[in-house]
Amino acid sequence: MAPQISARRIGREGEPVVIVDDFAPDPDGLLAHAAASAFTPAGDHYPGVRAALPTTYFGEVGETLSIIFGEAFGAAGRVRVLDARFSIVTAPAAALTLVQRVPHVDATAPGRLAMVHYLAAEELGGTAFYRHRSTGFETINEARAHAYFAALARETAVHPPHGYIAGDTPLFERIDAVAARFNRAVFYRSHLLHCGTVPPDAHLPADPQRGRLTITGFFAAD
Repeated sequence: MAPQISARRIGREGEPVVIVDDFAPDPDGLLAHAAASAFTPAGDHYPGVRAALPTTYFGEVGETLSIIFGEAFGAAGRVRVLDARFSIVTAPAAALTLVQRVPHVDATAPGRLAMVHYLAAEELGGTAFYRHRSTGFETINEARAHAYFAALARETAVHPPHGYIAGDTPLFERIDAVAARFNRAVFYRSHLLHCGTVPPDAHLPADPQRGRLTITGFFAAD
C-alpha cells in the first residue's frame, strides 16, 4: 500500500506537522528485527531503551522522506540523518526526571527535523504539541532559549510536574496531538515543543512486541 501523506499547520506559530500512514513497506519486518535486537538504556533524556535499525530502513522510506522534507519543510538541499534508532518507553511515571515530565525540544538550531514512526499498539500513545503559557512560545530557537529555560526553571520550582504530561497543565497548553497508529509516522521541526502522550496507567514493558515501540529519527537540512 502506498504511503498516505497529510499535513497541517498547528498553533499560533503555524508550524507544519506531517502525518504519513502506511509509511514503511514492511512494518512487520521492522517489528521482527526489533524483537531480535539488543536494546540498551537511552540516557538522560529519553525515558526508555533503544536499539540500532536495520541498514535497509532509509533505503525503503527514502523516496517518501524526500517528498516530505522538500514540500512540507522547504529543504532544497541535502538532508542528513543525525540519529535514528528503535526506541521503547519503559520508565514508570514515578521514575521520570524533571526534563522527562515536561514538553521538550530536540534541537534549537535551524534546519533540524524530527520523526516518530509508530510500531506499537495505538493505546500506548502518540505525540502532542504544546505552548508554554507564560512566554507564549510554541517553538524554542536559539534566540528564545535563555528566556524560556530561565522561566521554566522558576516555574517548575513552584509547580513541580508529576508523571507523563497529559493535556493542559499550569505551565503548558496542549495545542495539537497526533494519535499513534501502527506504521504511522509524524514529522515536525525539532524546535517545536512536544512530548509523547503516554497514558498514566500504561503498561510499559521493554519487549518490542508488547511495548511502546517507535523509530525516532533526527535530521539536519542543509
